[in-house]
Amino acid sequence: MKNNQYDAKTFGFMLRAMMEKFEREIRESKFAELMNKHFAASSIPKGIHCLSLRLTDEYSSNAHARRQLPSPELLPLLSDNSYHHFILSTDNILAASVVVTSAVQSSLKPEKIVFHVITDKKTYAGMHSWFALNPVSPAIVEVKGIHQFDWLTRENVPVLEAVENHDGIRNYYHGNHVAGANLSDTTPRTFASKLQARSPKYISLLNHLRIYIPELFPHLDKVVFLDDDIVIQRDLSPLWEIDLGGKVNGAVETCRGEDEWVMSKRFRNYFNFSHPLIAKHLDPEECAWAYGMNIFDLRAWRKTNIRETYHSWLKENLKSNLTMWKLGTLPPALIAFKGHVHPIDPSWHLLGLGYQNKTSIESVKKAAVIHYNGQSKPWLQIGFEHLRPFWAKYVNYSNDFVRNCHILET
Repeated sequence: MKNNQYDAKTFGFMLRAMMEKFEREIRESKFAELMNKHFAASSIPKGIHCLSLRLTDEYSSNAHARRQLPSPELLPLLSDNSYHHFILSTDNILAASVVVTSAVQSSLKPEKIVFHVITDKKTYAGMHSWFALNPVSPAIVEVKGIHQFDWLTRENVPVLEAVENHDGIRNYYHGNHVAGANLSDTTPRTFASKLQARSPKYISLLNHLRIYIPELFPHLDKVVFLDDDIVIQRDLSPLWEIDLGGKVNGAVETCRGEDEWVMSKRFRNYFNFSHPLIAKHLDPEECAWAYGMNIFDLRAWRKTNIRETYHSWLKENLKSNLTMWKLGTLPPALIAFKGHVHPIDPSWHLLGLGYQNKTSIESVKKAAVIHYNGQSKPWLQIGFEHLRPFWAKYVNYSNDFVRNCHILET
C-alpha cells in the first residue's frame, strides 16, 4: 500500500478481490477433490483386477478350481429350509471372500450356513475358482452366474435391460459428470451427493437382482440378503427366529439417528416431491430403511406384487427422464416394499463406514453387521484407515493369489 501509494479505499477493494480469488481456488480444489474421489471409488483397484484374472486363468488350467460347488452329495441342502441361507450378489471376489469368511468365523452354527453367491458372466470362473480352492467348511457355498438362471430372460426383466441399454441413461452414469453442471450454484456437499448418485453400479443387473430373489430361489422360504461391502461380527442365526409379523422385509430403519449422512433419511431425501406422481403417492416424512442386511420372508413375498410395483415405477422414472429419483436400487424398493417392512433392532446393522470418518469405534465393535456403504470402501486407498482393520482381518493375506497380486495388509 505504501510502495504503490494506494489510498485506503483502493487497498480495501484489492484486498477483497484477493480474498475472493483465494475462496474460488479453494472451492475449485474442493470440487476437484470430490471428482478424484468419485473416480477412485468407481474404478477397480489393480490388485483386485489381477486377482480376478489369475483366478479365471486357474479355472481353465486347474481341475480343482473347476470342481463342483457344492459337491454332489450336498446339493439337496441348497434348498433345505432347515439351513440358514445367505444370498450375496457381487462381481468383487475379494469382497465376497470377506463376507463369507466373516459369516462363518462369527457363527455359532457354521455347519448350518449355506451361501448362494451370484456373480456376472465375466467374473463367474474366477469367483468359482476362489471358493473351490478356498473352502469354508463346514459351511456350504454355491456360486452361480447370472447366465445360469433360466428365469432371468429378457421377457422377465425387460425394464432392467432398458435401463442398461438406454443411451441417455448410460450417458448419465458413464458420461462427463461436470459438463452442464453449474458449480457456482452448487455446494460441495450437494455435488458429492450427485456424484454418488451417478455411480455406474446403479444400472447393473447384478445390483437390481435382489428384487428377483423369490423367483431365483423358488424352494427357499426365508433368506438373509447381504451386500458385498459388509462384515459380519456376530452370530446371525437369531435372524431366522425373528417374527416379521407377516411382513416381507426385515430391515433397519434409517430415520432414527442424529447424523445427517446416514441415519436421518426419510423419503424426502430420495425422491423429487415436485414431481406430481411422487407428490400424489408418497409421504415425504415416511421413514426410509437400509439395504445391505435384510431378512426376506419369501413365502410372504410371493403373495405380493412387489416385483410388478418395482418394474412399473422404474418405467415411470425412465419415461420422466430420471426426474423422480436419481439414486439406484433403493428408491424403487422403498416404493415397492411400502407396507411390507418390519423394523429390526439397529444393533444388527451399522451403516455409514464408507461415508463417515467419525464413526464411533465402540459402535463398530458392538454391531452384528458393519456396512461400508459410501465411496470409501475398505479395499480402496480412499478407505478410512482406522475403519479398514475391521474388514482387513478377514482377508487371507497368506493366500498365493492375494500375495502375487500384491494385495498387501495395511
